[in-house]
Amino acid sequence: MQSNSAKDDSDEMEIISSEHNGTVHDTKNEDSGDIHRAEENQKSNIDPNLYLYDDDLATRPHISTFISSIANYENTIPAATDPDAKPPAPSARMGTLIGVFLPCIQNIFGVILFIRLTWVVGTAGAICGFLIVLTCCCVTMLTAISMSAIATNGVVPAGGSYFMISRSLGPEFGGAVGMLFYTGTTLAAAMYIVGAVEIVLTYMAPWASIFGDFTKDADAMYNNFRVYGTVLLIFMGLIVFVGVKFVNKFATVALACVILSIIAVYVGIFDNIHGNEKLYMCVLGKRLLKDIPIDNCTKDDSFMRDIYCPNNRCDDYYLNNNVSKVKGIKGLASGVFYDNIFPSFLEKGQLISYGHRSIDIENIGNESYNQIMADITTTFTLLIGIFFPSVTGIMAGSNRSGDLADAQKSIPIGTICAILTTSTVYLSSVLFFAGTVDNLLLRDKFGQSIGGKLVVANIAWPNQWVILIGSFLSTLGAGLQSLTGAPRLLQAIARDEIIPFLAPFAKSSKRGEPTRALLLTIVICHCGILLGNVDLLAPLLSMFFLMCYGFVNLACAVQTLLRTPNWRPRFKFYHWSLSLIGLTLCISVMIMTSWYFALLAMGMAVVIYKYIEYHGAEKEWGDGIRGMALTAARFSLLRLEEGPPHTKNWRPQILVLSKLNDNLLPKYRKIFSFATQLKAGKGLTICVSVLKGDHTKIANKAVDAKSTLRKYMTDEKVKGFCDILVAQQIGEGLSSVIQTIGLGGMKPNTVIIGWPYSWRQEGRNSWRTFIQTVRTVAACHMALMVPKGINFYPESNHKIGGNIDIWWIVHDGGLLMLLPFLLKQHRTWRNCKLRIFTVAQIEDNSIQMKKDLKTFLYHLRIEADVEVVEMNNSDISAYTYERTLMMEQRNQMLRALGLNKKENSKVESHNDEKRNSIDSDGPEETDAPEATSKKDESAEKADSKFKSNVKPDEFNVRRMHTAIKLNEVIVEKSQDAQLVIMNLPGPPREVKAERESNYMEFLEVLTEGLEKVLMVRGGGREVITIYS
Repeated sequence: MQSNSAKDDSDEMEIISSEHNGTVHDTKNEDSGDIHRAEENQKSNIDPNLYLYDDDLATRPHISTFISSIANYENTIPAATDPDAKPPAPSARMGTLIGVFLPCIQNIFGVILFIRLTWVVGTAGAICGFLIVLTCCCVTMLTAISMSAIATNGVVPAGGSYFMISRSLGPEFGGAVGMLFYTGTTLAAAMYIVGAVEIVLTYMAPWASIFGDFTKDADAMYNNFRVYGTVLLIFMGLIVFVGVKFVNKFATVALACVILSIIAVYVGIFDNIHGNEKLYMCVLGKRLLKDIPIDNCTKDDSFMRDIYCPNNRCDDYYLNNNVSKVKGIKGLASGVFYDNIFPSFLEKGQLISYGHRSIDIENIGNESYNQIMADITTTFTLLIGIFFPSVTGIMAGSNRSGDLADAQKSIPIGTICAILTTSTVYLSSVLFFAGTVDNLLLRDKFGQSIGGKLVVANIAWPNQWVILIGSFLSTLGAGLQSLTGAPRLLQAIARDEIIPFLAPFAKSSKRGEPTRALLLTIVICHCGILLGNVDLLAPLLSMFFLMCYGFVNLACAVQTLLRTPNWRPRFKFYHWSLSLIGLTLCISVMIMTSWYFALLAMGMAVVIYKYIEYHGAEKEWGDGIRGMALTAARFSLLRLEEGPPHTKNWRPQILVLSKLNDNLLPKYRKIFSFATQLKAGKGLTICVSVLKGDHTKIANKAVDAKSTLRKYMTDEKVKGFCDILVAQQIGEGLSSVIQTIGLGGMKPNTVIIGWPYSWRQEGRNSWRTFIQTVRTVAACHMALMVPKGINFYPESNHKIGGNIDIWWIVHDGGLLMLLPFLLKQHRTWRNCKLRIFTVAQIEDNSIQMKKDLKTFLYHLRIEADVEVVEMNNSDISAYTYERTLMMEQRNQMLRALGLNKKENSKVESHNDEKRNSIDSDGPEETDAPEATSKKDESAEKADSKFKSNVKPDEFNVRRMHTAIKLNEVIVEKSQDAQLVIMNLPGPPREVKAERESNYMEFLEVLTEGLEKVLMVRGGGREVITIYS
């Protein structure tokens, strides 16, 4: 640093001395000195060890800054907080037990455990019931393994499956699954609310029914659930809106209730190992009865006779069978387990009884009396759907990743341990319930045979109120958690801006609460409550959770199979086969449980996916779907590289060479419309423009040009890619593009280039670039299309009628036949008719030609009118000679002017040398008059040459004659056509300015009087075939 200071001092002394001496110093030196001092001042702020990277540090962060930004990275959904509470002191990060294990336990154990598990065991039997629970637990375990792999592959923000899937499979899948997850969570809240109401009305306060005795009318029961559920939803919604602090604190109480209730059940099972005398059922023959006081459970009692013998006419089943009292809870030592091994599936309306005899289960008469009937048709798969919500909630740990001390360690261990714990509880409960409770009581869903009591509550120790109060509070807590989490998930999806119509729900209230999202959640939840039946809600929300879990497994499988470099999970105990098994299980359970609910969930996912694909914001999250697309593209490209495509598979892969004006805007916008119409919205198109200059100096200009080109492609709906090439010469740049663009078998095979309208202007060399491009395209064996009159071509959103005329002069692969067919696939040209003209020479049989051409078109499956034009060998007209003479005179004039320019440039350079050799104070001399006189003399000589040389070249005359005659015929037949397609004559083989200029003149004559012309030149291979 001392040397730098000394240098600064010396520079300052030189400046001061020069000012005192009064000398005029060079301004350039002063500017360079200022720049030099500015650089030195900037370097003074840089570590001396990093001077080598001082240029990089201006645009790229130092490694310490970069690591600091990574360490402070946080992208989580804010947890539900009390807006009125004081900012809490920074708390310690949570570990595996508090942060993952216990929240998962709380979310997994739910209302189904208390009010439906006994019924599932009694209906399915011990074996099938065990398989039902095992299947559901396997789904969640495999999903947890996949989730652990994803969650340990970097930082996972809050949001559960939505964030993991969206960042792994892309915004389309993520948005679809996020909405499914949101819907499932909202419907789970509805199920918890209906379950809580069922616990209160059925088992705690049946007197509160407002629709009469619901034990005799199922509709009355469900109406009660709807009314009380709506009231409870409004109350819980107000709690979530006002008292979020209460919701968070109540979660601890709910967790404690769940754990205590389960412990009470286990203690009660072993306490009642020999059964108890609390519950007795009244059984007629083998049928289970309800609303019969146990003291009246005998045929001798008038209570039973009055029911079964109205008007002194007794029911046959009553007369032929005895009435007995059966103990409900028999205990593990009773051996009742063997009676509960096999399933007892029933159809709706059948009676609950021992065995499967039709005389016992079928209600032959119209009267049901007091016999308990099945309210729904039960199957193995339906029971899976009803039970599955009991195993959901495995995402609770991953949702709290931002609060964990070591998320990558805690999430796998905590989640898997929670699933193992809950699975053990569920599986053991199946066996214990089957070995403790009588089969008929297990199948009594609402406990009507025992006076409306909850079976699990009567097993528990010390009494039933432990379970009733505990299950109600835990269910209420789970519902509050769902109503709190669902709006925040919806707000997170809305803030990602991938689903535009959700934008209003991204806003928060002044208190920071997602009020709008909460209102929508309450509305959807109320729709679920109106179903009024847990047995209907459970399979429905199972579909949404199964879809989420299936996509988690898919995300893990895709990432593993692709072997992307970024896929490096710390959790190593996963495999793609396990993820695929989990995905298969999810889909199988969905379809087996309820195929119509499965279709509903899949349809919803497809609709959201397509909506995001077409209308959602583009997001680049480095997802696996893009990696999969890259892998598939690589595989396909390698396959295509094996050889050229068959003629049947040939299709135009278009390279559009667009010319830019001085404002970097494409000169001919409709050339993009034409490319879109030609591809009919399908296939690949590459649009390229070439800028003249040095790329190191105009790189920013190239970027701006590319963005403009991309905008034009988007506006015209061109599907493909665009690029900008900077070259010293436009012609060389175009040549490089044509030779190198594309990759493998996806290289373009067709080039579209605009017609150089200004080629006749003096000093413009656009025709040289055009002909050079034509030669390059031909050398690369690519097809070429030159639209002339492009500004008159129709827009892509217009529909036109009329004729498309094809003038088929020479056969160069059948491209002239294929192009109009492709154009007619687009709606713009769909109503146009095809007319094919061909030229017959004097020795041709025009009638046979027309017949053969019609046969050829028939085999090509192309409908078109055919006309053969006869062109006789007429004498060359005076107009042809005159036109040819004008063309040659123009060439000679241009050549003479070119020589003059060279002479003038020599004179000017000689004058510059003389001026530079003279002192600045001396007199200046100029040779301008001499140069002017020389130019006048050369112009006079050129004029005299033009007048003396009046006989045109015979070669040029013949070509001009062809162009004029053919143009006359084309204008006569096709002047009113919407588009004229003709062969583009090949450029001259000799690279001479005169020949090339003549070639351009021939093309002008050939297309005179035609508004819209498409000149086509094939690539030297067949592109259409008559064979299938």
